[in-house]
Amino acid sequence: MIWWTKAMRSIISSEDNDRLDLFKVFPGFRRFLASRHHYAQLRTAGDLMFVLVLVSGFFGPAEARNNMAVFLTWGILWPIIVLSWFFVGRMWCGICPFPGLGLFLQRKGFTRSRPVPRFLKRYGVYLSVFLFALIIWVEIVGGLDNSPQGTSWLILTIVLGSAILGILYAGQAWCRHLCPLGRISGAAATLAITEFRANHERCAGCTTFACQRGGDGKRGCPVYLGAYAVKNNLHCLVCGHCIPNCDRDSPQFLLRNPYSELIKNKGRYITSNYIVPFLIASQLARFFRQKEVFHQFARFCRSEALGFTIILLLAYIIVLTGVRLGNRLLGHQEASLFGRFSPMVPILIPMAFSGELVYRMAYMANGLGDFVPTVGRQINWHFLEYFTFSIPDFPIQIMSAFLMLNSSIAACYILWRFCLEQFEGTIKLRHFIFINLLISTFLFAYIYVIF
Repeated sequence: MIWWTKAMRSIISSEDNDRLDLFKVFPGFRRFLASRHHYAQLRTAGDLMFVLVLVSGFFGPAEARNNMAVFLTWGILWPIIVLSWFFVGRMWCGICPFPGLGLFLQRKGFTRSRPVPRFLKRYGVYLSVFLFALIIWVEIVGGLDNSPQGTSWLILTIVLGSAILGILYAGQAWCRHLCPLGRISGAAATLAITEFRANHERCAGCTTFACQRGGDGKRGCPVYLGAYAVKNNLHCLVCGHCIPNCDRDSPQFLLRNPYSELIKNKGRYITSNYIVPFLIASQLARFFRQKEVFHQFARFCRSEALGFTIILLLAYIIVLTGVRLGNRLLGHQEASLFGRFSPMVPILIPMAFSGELVYRMAYMANGLGDFVPTVGRQINWHFLEYFTFSIPDFPIQIMSAFLMLNSSIAACYILWRFCLEQFEGTIKLRHFIFINLLISTFLFAYIYVIF
């Protein structure tokens, strides 16, 4: 069987033995990850881009139409990150510029290298989810996606937060426990078509644990895992630090069925259980904000910020009610065999992250035609105004509807797999039908706000 037919089987099959190790198919990709100078070049490029955004945002024109920082961040960088979730999981986190200042200070010895406190390990997930919700709210209410200075302040705040934790604790404590973007990336990575895992047969007998601890002057895992401890896509940055440290050639980069992890975990991940309902609610509220009926409601509230906040809270309550109703119909919120989990959440994950892709794609399409002229206005190259173009709304709406329809089919597929495997014989037919109707309701809600 040739590699591409194996790849097709690995995507379709639900069996772990059918996963394809891409390191074997593309050994150059493994060498790229193992050669740290390649990653250093990518991180340097990312650092330079962040510096450009910060300088442009703080010292450039105050109007978004005259400053490249806004679209560079919200219209190019953020959509690329969201798209990468579906293919390479958290690999963006491996080259993310946010921890750059903290890593630089650590290399220069400006760190106390304390162990991460128990409080941060226990409550970091809740704090990071709160920070993510705050960023979404401030993005809309504060108009960050239309404010060069606001965008730069947001980036600088995250960089400083990462640097402070880098000074206090060893490794990348911010990335593992507090980063709001890392938290949503981890939740989205559970849907990725690839996974980074160790070959535990080769790990057997290892006593050095170099993939986690490092050795011979090489850094270990920045988020305290090591390849042998990676069991899901939530925390692994796919940064490649463990590859040159392992003398057993254990790390693998596997092509898989993108829904396999969602089906296996059945909603056990606390991160996803908190992020997914809020993410869906925020997308519905953000899209609804663009409709005329919202502006009428905002005038009634005498404040657009208050109007959006009310809509967001109502949407969150409705989505959370839908999730809890689905859990009750599935009948497995809590059981001694499985432990506490929320199986409705993995069912909705494809819709949640497809919705985020759709929202960011719409923003990118709306501003892409004016990006080059914006650069021209900022550097006084007025001839770049001739490169203005516009993308009609309707094709973007059709593509968005297609993506959401596809994600709803994926949700139904996960439900079907639950009925066949995880909860076989325990879900009643009427409950199965009602959950499918619930998925359809979410789909129609998306279609309504998109159009």
